[in-house]
Amino acid sequence: MARFMMRRTLYAIVTLFILSLTIFTVVRLTGDPVTLLAEPGARAEDLGRVRAEWGLDRSWPVQYLAFARNVLTGQLGKSFNYEMPVSTLYFQRLPNSLELALAATLISFFIGIPAGIISAVRVNSAWDNFGKIIALLGLSIPGFWLGLVMILTFSVWLHWLPTSGQGGWRNVIMPAVALGWYFAASLLRLTRSSMLEVLRSEYVKLARLKGLPGYVVLAVHAFKNALIPVLTLAGVNLVVMINAAVIIEVIFAWPGIGRLLYEGIFQRDFPLVQGVVMEAGMMIVVINLIVDLLYAYIDPRIRLTK
Repeated sequence: MARFMMRRTLYAIVTLFILSLTIFTVVRLTGDPVTLLAEPGARAEDLGRVRAEWGLDRSWPVQYLAFARNVLTGQLGKSFNYEMPVSTLYFQRLPNSLELALAATLISFFIGIPAGIISAVRVNSAWDNFGKIIALLGLSIPGFWLGLVMILTFSVWLHWLPTSGQGGWRNVIMPAVALGWYFAASLLRLTRSSMLEVLRSEYVKLARLKGLPGYVVLAVHAFKNALIPVLTLAGVNLVVMINAAVIIEVIFAWPGIGRLLYEGIFQRDFPLVQGVVMEAGMMIVVINLIVDLLYAYIDPRIRLTK
């Protein structure tokens, strides 16, 4: 078990190193941020002074070491545009993104899990076909298109919901639906396939032969075991929704991390983009690492074969 944990932890560290190197390189290929930081028509001496002020006159290896040191200390550098620590900006926006992500997760749960169970129990029926249509629409309709349609329908035409911004519960409805629709479809598909696999297992057949009621077989024996991969996907989806809802947050002017990342990209704010991406990567890697370790603890076959 200890060897398995060490190996998985090493994989996580290597993944974060590759992510840091990739994002560091990519953001510097987008252009020179000094042209946006300096005033229009600035002289070469002024541009050089701005580069020296933000450490952009140093070589890339030196800049990367400074970036890595900031990540290790948890500061993530200082934003060019806001002139504030990136970690401060990130945790200021985190509650807003968490609010939206939790609402979208609840919507995906209420749509995906019940529909997936019904599709599995009523396989090849009209209910199953209806569930397949929901999954297909959820995976094929872009969230930004759905968001724009909802704004046009419920805000412009019907005047039921506000178009954008953060406020009461009415402001959360449309962005949460637009964000959670895709993840509801993925949960539906996974719940259906997981339930079908469990329903074909021997212990479920034995429970039915013992004469247990159908709802007991489904709730106690089938759904409980089918829920493990579903909860794993839901946990990863939650982390993704917190950090990567860029388009949805921009469309609905939601002051979250996704919009913060958009602002950093648009303004070539290297520390801001690097910090937000690294925070998202660390969340995902840590969640996956915890899931791997829990699976290995629960099922010895995993740690013996991997």
